[in-house]
Amino acid sequence: MPTPLKLYFTPGACSLAPHILLRETGTAFTLEKVDTARHLTAGGVDYYTINARGQVPLIQLGDGTHLSEGPVIAQYIADRADAHTLMPEAGSLARYRVMEWQNYITSEIHKSFTPLFQNDVDATAKKALAAVLRKKLAWLDGQLEGKSYLTGETFTAADAYLFTVLGWAKFVQIDLSDLRHIGAFVARVSVRPAVQAAMKAEGLIA
Repeated sequence: MPTPLKLYFTPGACSLAPHILLRETGTAFTLEKVDTARHLTAGGVDYYTINARGQVPLIQLGDGTHLSEGPVIAQYIADRADAHTLMPEAGSLARYRVMEWQNYITSEIHKSFTPLFQNDVDATAKKALAAVLRKKLAWLDGQLEGKSYLTGETFTAADAYLFTVLGWAKFVQIDLSDLRHIGAFVARVSVRPAVQAAMKAEGLIA
């Protein structure tokens, strides 16, 4: 029997996106929780000895090697499971559309949230950065108008990623209540069985 993948995760962090995809695809896997503040795994191992960058997500493959970077891990999980709804076939325009959104989320949304969590960024700077992020989210809200998901009516890897990062808004006091298309998107994704299972496993919901 093949060795299952192992996902190193921190509850609610960007590792939630591949966690959702593992459950969406029915992939066999195990979880290893990481305290990124102390750089320790749940088993008490120095996480730097596993991932020198100290970041999640990270997956351990069956041969013991590791793969990092969320969008790349997402492609690996989907391709390994032949899950062409989550990540369309290589060479297709549909795949490039999903990758286009993956790239936008990681470079424009995810990275815009990062400084808002940092204690060494002063309040004035955070306010300015939050305003820039809010404009991006307002644009994104418009992109979701008339669609269930980012690329249309099919849930993809990009939607798992977007759902994950949107969950951070409440922790940095960014109000999304007026962005009704984003609100509908979050509500729609949140009730997917794989999403519910992943969030319960991470202790994010009861």
